Amino acid sequence: MLVHPGVYVPRWQSLELARRAAARLPDDGTAIDLCTGTGAVAAALQAARPGARIVATDSDSRAVACAQANGIEAYGGDLFAAVPTSFRAVTDVVVAVVPYVPSTELHLLPRDTLGFEDASHYDGGPDGLDVLRRVVMEASGFLRRGGALLLELGGDQADLLGPTLRRSGYAAVETWSDEDGDPRGLEATFG
Repeated sequence: MLVHPGVYVPRWQSLELARRAAARLPDDGTAIDLCTGTGAVAAALQAARPGARIVATDSDSRAVACAQANGIEAYGGDLFAAVPTSFRAVTDVVVAVVPYVPSTELHLLPRDTLGFEDASHYDGGPDGLDVLRRVVMEASGFLRRGGALLLELGGDQADLLGPTLRRSGYAAVETWSDEDGDPRGLEATFG
């Protein structure tokens, strides 16, 4: 996998996210990968479900170019803005690794992280939920009933997203943690 300079570098924590997304994606299904970076999650979905159509978006033109170089159908734009309209209300899986670090905690990231990558790849606003909330609300316009939204997150963010998930029409919500017991992700079913 190519990683162009300045593009978000895939992390091992995203492996479980990609595995769960692939499990929810039908062989001939459709998926959207938001904030794709290098396209690593989209590539994992393509490898697991070669008959599915996966599109990816990123607001960073460097990331779009990198994902495309990695064989991903990637578009430049803010979250869902660049997703083809044919994906509305029929998408099986929306997966995202968005900026979710609270602004006040950016200084806790490893020193080299912000030396090689832009802070915008991490800064999720005051509580880290600015972009996560938008994804939850906007994904409901793209997911089919029974479709899945999978998000990488941390801390108590899954609990804090609960009211937004309910208002946006998500039913079953499951979370998972890494081997250290740290919360790492959320899987919600729409409808």
